[in-house]
Amino acid sequence: MLPLAPSFYLRTDVLQVARDLLGKVLVTEFDGKRTAGIITETEAYRAPDDRASHAYNNRRTARTEVMFAEGGRAYIYLCYGIHHLFNVVTAAEDTAHAVLIRAIEPLEGVEWMQERRAIKHTTSPALTTGPGALSQALGLTTRWTGQSLYAPDTPVWIEDRNIPVSTLDIAAGKRIGVDYAGECAEWPWRFWLRSSKYHK
Repeated sequence: MLPLAPSFYLRTDVLQVARDLLGKVLVTEFDGKRTAGIITETEAYRAPDDRASHAYNNRRTARTEVMFAEGGRAYIYLCYGIHHLFNVVTAAEDTAHAVLIRAIEPLEGVEWMQERRAIKHTTSPALTTGPGALSQALGLTTRWTGQSLYAPDTPVWIEDRNIPVSTLDIAAGKRIGVDYAGECAEWPWRFWLRSSKYHK
């Protein structure tokens, strides 16, 4: 286990962090069940100017307070009362930037992913594509919001396994499901690996 260093998350350019997370490996280990996958799709959110951000205009609530913490923590929230969505908090304390992890390509613990998703005998993109699907596959719930991604013995972390990612392989487009955000909905702040089938 060698989590990314805090300095990776403390950078202020959330768009660069979102791109740099592509090709990194998201790992969870709950109750002795280790699951891991290559991050293949991300979305950046930036307070205070981004209307799509939960912390737009630096809005602080019980749910979003973790976004104002120092970078390197998990921000997990419940969408539509059903889906747990996993975000990576970035930047310094009191700067509410975050990156939503939208898809992974399975690497380890596929059997646990299948069991959690109730999808047997498949590693098709449906297993871990979409932020709700990947969180379910990895066992991530709101219980873990605020969890450090680099503390000793953390059950959730991100690794650099030196998987090569070419800048030519990174595509960008508008984010999904943020039509309410006006002109911000058109910002090309979603990034994905063209070479992977694990993305929307």
